[in-house]
Amino acid sequence: MMEAATTHRKRPDPGQTASELTVKLGSFLLRCMGGGSSDVFRVIDESGLTFSQMKVLVELEAPDEDARTVTALSEELGISRASASRAADGLVRKKLTTRVEDPDDRRVRRLALTAKGRELAERIISARLAGLQEFADSLSSEERHKLEAALDALLKRPEIAEIYASYERKVGR
Repeated sequence: MMEAATTHRKRPDPGQTASELTVKLGSFLLRCMGGGSSDVFRVIDESGLTFSQMKVLVELEAPDEDARTVTALSEELGISRASASRAADGLVRKKLTTRVEDPDDRRVRRLALTAKGRELAERIISARLAGLQEFADSLSSEERHKLEAALDALLKRPEIAEIYASYERKVGR
């Protein structure tokens, strides 16, 4: 009787499998970014930044990028222009960014990091990397190899490769 029950089992529903993968991926990301002794959330919380402000601040940190318009930032970050504008206004008030005149078009204002903003962006990025390093160090050699192979496969996707290239510039590697 038990044998008959096991031979009639259905294969997992593909939707359920995707849902399970989503939960696994979410757990993985939470562990990497906020698990244990990670300081990234503490640094962000202490900064008093909103999520959108943090995204704009870190986006401006890329060393080879010029100051950017709010419109360009909204497109790069996938947030509305209004949200990017509110974030920019808050960052200017906190003296983390400044608005600079475009040298080619005086009507255009660009957003650039101040020294204080650059220092905070670097602290956020460093805390993020420290959490990831802690996680990578906790892996066995076999786990590290498997994770790297999976990530290398995903880096073949153009949207992930683009994010990787941008992030690599920000962390200076």
